[in-house]
Amino acid sequence: MRNRFLASISVLASAFAITSFAARSATAQTTAALAKGNTSGKTWTPSKTPDGQPDLQGLWTNATMTPLERPRALGDKAFFTEQERAESEKHILQEVSTDRRDGPAEVDVNRSYNELWRERGHLLLRTSLIVDPPDGRLPPLTPEAQAREKDRRQTGPDKAEPWTNYNLAVRCVTRGAPKLPGGYNNNFQIIQTRDSVAIMQEMIHEVRVIHLDGSPHVDPNVRLWMGDSRGHWEGDTLVVDIANFNDKIIDNSFNCCPGAGSHLHVVERFRRVDADHIDYRYTVDDPSTYTRPWTAEVPMTRVEGPLYEYACHEGNYAMPDMLAGARAKESAAKK
Repeated sequence: MRNRFLASISVLASAFAITSFAARSATAQTTAALAKGNTSGKTWTPSKTPDGQPDLQGLWTNATMTPLERPRALGDKAFFTEQERAESEKHILQEVSTDRRDGPAEVDVNRSYNELWRERGHLLLRTSLIVDPPDGRLPPLTPEAQAREKDRRQTGPDKAEPWTNYNLAVRCVTRGAPKLPGGYNNNFQIIQTRDSVAIMQEMIHEVRVIHLDGSPHVDPNVRLWMGDSRGHWEGDTLVVDIANFNDKIIDNSFNCCPGAGSHLHVVERFRRVDADHIDYRYTVDDPSTYTRPWTAEVPMTRVEGPLYEYACHEGNYAMPDMLAGARAKESAAKK
């Protein structure tokens, strides 16, 4: 927990994107407990809240090294063997260690955080977070989405003056929902009442309230950073429908669905499988961005508390410094 505590108190606001996203081992027949090597076969009796609902409450982390998309080099290999998993994880950590010794201290500083701050979790058996399509890759972008991506690449922070050219994560506005695993602050707190479920993300201390009262989504003209969440129970599974996203979420490199916009529609499923794990997956449907829906499965493992505040831009000078650096690069290029 030392790394989580240190990362929690960080006020470094640049919050650079981490590419080591993650997933849990996930075959249809392999529960999270089995993935950890617990093959005792002991049955687990799900706990209930005072209202009789399946109990999802507690502190959870989705930290791990498996990427959202399967690396192309792995082809159609959906799962590692245990030996392959262990060797691949060792190789990744060795590469990280080598990268950190490629120069003096100034080189490490230029990379933002050093390894002390990272919450990498583990590389598990599945080779990608994405479980559908079967190739473990995002579906092709629509022509509309391709045009948006081209425009975004041409208006990055080094290409123009406005601070709004920095994405929402770097500006500490939001990390979106569902939030993908990142390099640190991968923790969540779930609290339940009879009529709602609240999920607080440690990163940027965002809170999402999932209404369980059967009410419809808010008016379509109301657009929210994390969408509007409405949930219901299907047996022991909490099913959450998220709609009404703000179209500016396409500027968030950490949210669930790279490149998605206001047409994004997400369906989440949370099911407690044992005392320490939640089986969590989400399905994305955005016809303006992807040529077909896709589904990802993300780990949720119990952690010890408490959850510390993440003070992103509060009390520091990250945005002025980043803008000054961009302008300095522009001036140097003109000489």
